[in-house]
Amino acid sequence: PDPWPVLARRRRPMAAEGDMDADAIKRGIRDAYAETARGKSILGGPGGCCGGDRDYDLASANLGYSADELALGKETDANLGLGCGNPLKVANIAPGDVVCDLGSGPGFDSILAARQAGPTGLVIGVDMTPDMISKARANVAKAGLKNVSFRLGDIEHLPLADGEVDVLISNCVINLSQDKPQVMREAYRVLRAGGRVAVSDVVRRKDAGPLPESLRTAEAMAC
Repeated sequence: PDPWPVLARRRRPMAAEGDMDADAIKRGIRDAYAETARGKSILGGPGGCCGGDRDYDLASANLGYSADELALGKETDANLGLGCGNPLKVANIAPGDVVCDLGSGPGFDSILAARQAGPTGLVIGVDMTPDMISKARANVAKAGLKNVSFRLGDIEHLPLADGEVDVLISNCVINLSQDKPQVMREAYRVLRAGGRVAVSDVVRRKDAGPLPESLRTAEAMAC
C-alpha cells in the first residue's frame, strides 16, 4: 500500500528545483503533518519516513535527549520522532527567558524548553498545522505547564512582535521552507538584542550537485 496516501495526488516528479510548485509542496507538508498529528504513521512513529522499524526513543537518545526527557515525551505523547537533532543542547535557555520554537509540532521541544525557562519564562511555539497546534496544547496540559503557548502561523511570517524573544529554537523544520532567507530575516526580527538561535536541521552542501529525482517530489519535501 502507498505509505503516502495524503500526498499521492501530488506525487509528481519535478523537472528542476526551480520548477517546484512551492504552494503544492507547502500543502503537502501541512497535510502530512496533520495526518501524523491525528495518529497516522505518515512521518513519525512506526512506518514513518525514516523507516518502519526505527526505534524513535533510541534515535532521540542518540540525539542527546535524556532518559527523563524521553519519559516525559512518552507520557505526554509529545515525542513523535520528527526531529533530527537536539537544539536545546546548545540553546542555553536560562530561567526567565522568552523562547520561540519554530515549527513546534506536537510540542516536545517546547515542553522541555518551558521547564528550562521556568515559571518566570515563556515558550511560544509556532506551527502552520492546526492539528499539530491542537495536539501540542493537549500535550502541554498533560505536562501541567502554564508557561507555554502555541500560535498558528508560518515561520516565514511569524506571529510575534519585533524583539519579543530571547532564544529561538528549531528542530528539522527550516529545511521544509521554500524561502529560507525569509525565515532567517523573521528570526532576527523577533529576537531581542543579544538573542540566541539554536537550530538543528539537515542541509545540502553546495558541492553536492543537484537533488536526485527521488528527492524532487512533494512527499520527499515533507520528510
